[in-house]
Amino acid sequence: MSYNLTDPYELARYIKDTKKSTPIKAYIDGNLKDLDFGLIDVYGENNFFVLFGEYNEITTFITKNRKQIKKFTLENDRRNSAIPLIDMTNIDARIEPGAIIRDKVTIGKNAVVMMGAIINIGAEIGEGTMIDMNAVVGARGKLGKRVHLGAGAVVAGVLEPPSKQPCIIEDNVLIGANSVILEGVHIGVGSVIAAGSVVVEDVPAGVVVAGTPAKVIKRIDEKTKDKTQILDDLRK
Repeated sequence: MSYNLTDPYELARYIKDTKKSTPIKAYIDGNLKDLDFGLIDVYGENNFFVLFGEYNEITTFITKNRKQIKKFTLENDRRNSAIPLIDMTNIDARIEPGAIIRDKVTIGKNAVVMMGAIINIGAEIGEGTMIDMNAVVGARGKLGKRVHLGAGAVVAGVLEPPSKQPCIIEDNVLIGANSVILEGVHIGVGSVIAAGSVVVEDVPAGVVVAGTPAKVIKRIDEKTKDKTQILDDLRK
């Protein structure tokens, strides 16, 4: 079944229809030789084994074979999760430890995703864009090329309440630390959002906005460009 993941209602249906998963890891001290593991992935030998699989499958296996098991430890990091994390191995970008990126996200070449950043399903991150520490890009958020989303900043998602129009951040925009871009806001090319601002309406190209709610305070000038320079070396 195909879904239009640019539409919030289709995206919600995709999440509803997806089989929910509670994957766990089990460390087992015991004699598991010649046992039937079913769909569980098993690694180990002698009396030490590591099992990967769904919670119900592994706990049923442990209960069924309890006599052969001396002790065990279970690890899990999610419950009834609908969307897996993205496969990062073939992404031509720099992604630092602790970033959480859901599946169905697009990340452009030489983008940077820093520690603790969160990028939700359907988001698009352009080439050379930096998502700084603990920043959040909500569902379907669209960031253009060479954007800097400052530490702790939030680009709101548009799943609930649903909105036909996602947040759109055009190329070369700088969004200061701890700013919030509310649902459906469109920010024009090259604009600067001052730190701590709350942006509730569209921002034209080439301006600086600040405040809560954010208002235009000036046009971009050479002094502003010097203060908001993007460093290519951070994206190599």
